Amino acid sequence: MKPSPDSPAVLLDDVHKRFGGVPALTGLSLRVPRGSITVLLGPNGAGKTTAIRLITGALPADTGTVATFGLSPETDGEEVRRRCGVVSAKPALYDRVSGWDNLRYAAALYGIARGDVDTRIAQAAVHFDIHHALDQVVGGYSTGMKTRLALARAVIHRPELLLFDEPTSGLDPESAHAVLGLIRQMTGDGTTVIMCTHLLVEAEGLADQVVILDDGTNLLEGSQRDLVRRYFPDVIVRFEAEEPSGLDLLSPVGCVRAYSREGAVATVELDTLAVLPDLVDTLVRRGVRLTRVEPHEPSLEELYFRVRSIHRGAGAISPAPAFSAAR
Repeated sequence: MKPSPDSPAVLLDDVHKRFGGVPALTGLSLRVPRGSITVLLGPNGAGKTTAIRLITGALPADTGTVATFGLSPETDGEEVRRRCGVVSAKPALYDRVSGWDNLRYAAALYGIARGDVDTRIAQAAVHFDIHHALDQVVGGYSTGMKTRLALARAVIHRPELLLFDEPTSGLDPESAHAVLGLIRQMTGDGTTVIMCTHLLVEAEGLADQVVILDDGTNLLEGSQRDLVRRYFPDVIVRFEAEEPSGLDLLSPVGCVRAYSREGAVATVELDTLAVLPDLVDTLVRRGVRLTRVEPHEPSLEELYFRVRSIHRGAGAISPAPAFSAAR
């Protein structure tokens, strides 16, 4: 049966995978919408790389369902891999030949027509800014240049799904920023992206969907905004004043659900932002000279550690430590 065009790009349902006696995935379920960026977050050993390998059919699942574009990677592996592009943390390149020859070989593997190869290589090289180095031997490339070459190789056959496993590993900050920007550009033409990382800053503002993995299963998934609203239901506001101790007047106020102060910064949790003008007025009337009043949107870092804390049975963490981690 032909897969529906409305089906998700990737669907995993209660997937288990063991290596020897060691579980790598333990009931992982995942749904990746087409044309989106899904970021898999988690510590080393959480199961991110194993999930990527199952999606392309490089590994079979022990139990559960894996579907890529509605196809089984185990039985339709050739078709699935033709529609995918993969960039690993340490991409295997041919160091003794030129960048051009690396891309030409990839084009041959993907069955690109000979008359189109040179055009495809040139387009990919320009897109990833390696056109000036294509004639150089890859062994002389920097780490950033090798990553860009791996990206060009992954898209030369114009795949519908791109899978990145720690794509900025070993890159300097400028190169990492450039690579993440290129990943965002790739979804502009409807390409679906799945990216694995343990660096929270990489996913901040990039992911359409965040999936937090731990011990081989997903703790939760959704957009960052929706997940923040779920785990931080109260409005959070930060205050600063010329005399910080004056901010402690907020602690006993009835509409304040939680109050903490670390040095000059007071953090307040409120039921609603509508009471903020009254709080400011109260402080000003009491002679507190405010220098900062700022509603706070919890970062992905704060969300990540709160979720892991809750799911590991530690209970919800208090506001103060989370805020201090983000400053």
